[in-house]
Amino acid sequence: MFKEKSTNITWHKNLIKREDREKLLGQKGFVLWFTGLSGSGKSTIANQVAYNLHKIGKLTYILDGDNIRHGLNKNLGFSLKDRKENIRRISEVANLFCDAGLITITAFISPYRVDRDYCRSLVGSGRFVEIYVKASLSTCESRDPKNLYKKARAGEITDFTGVNAPYEEPAKPEITVDTDKYNVEESVNLVLTKLKELGYL
Repeated sequence: MFKEKSTNITWHKNLIKREDREKLLGQKGFVLWFTGLSGSGKSTIANQVAYNLHKIGKLTYILDGDNIRHGLNKNLGFSLKDRKENIRRISEVANLFCDAGLITITAFISPYRVDRDYCRSLVGSGRFVEIYVKASLSTCESRDPKNLYKKARAGEITDFTGVNAPYEEPAKPEITVDTDKYNVEESVNLVLTKLKELGYL
């Protein structure tokens, strides 16, 4: 992690509490954390889940890995240190959005358990849902929508998860979606059904 540099700061409490915002919105704020290899289907499923939730009157916001690196995290690369800082920043943003009462949806490879667990501990119990979008490496390579695996195999990209950098599968995700077995519609329905079963919807 980057060294903390802020000094002489004080946390200011707001007059409006999380419960007030949730009452106004008519929903509970929580984080859906989609994790999996590149090409597993994270962003596609996350977007469709957000769309379906929007249709039933839920306020959502998606934090997508590539999109975030166009702005907030544009100064970060893909070294271990930068990957950890990437997820730390996103965890903080997701926590703020959750506190605002939004259903916050993230779609990041987030290859290390310790970094995902950081967000879980930050957001708190009952507000973090880890969704493992599972797919075999061969399946992800066959999809390769951005030609990233091809570039990694050719040595054009280093530290690429699944090829020359590790991916640590979630130990106990709340939801697992195997996209080797399920198409997008089936995967989305599985996520929404599980969220209802878990009491989030």
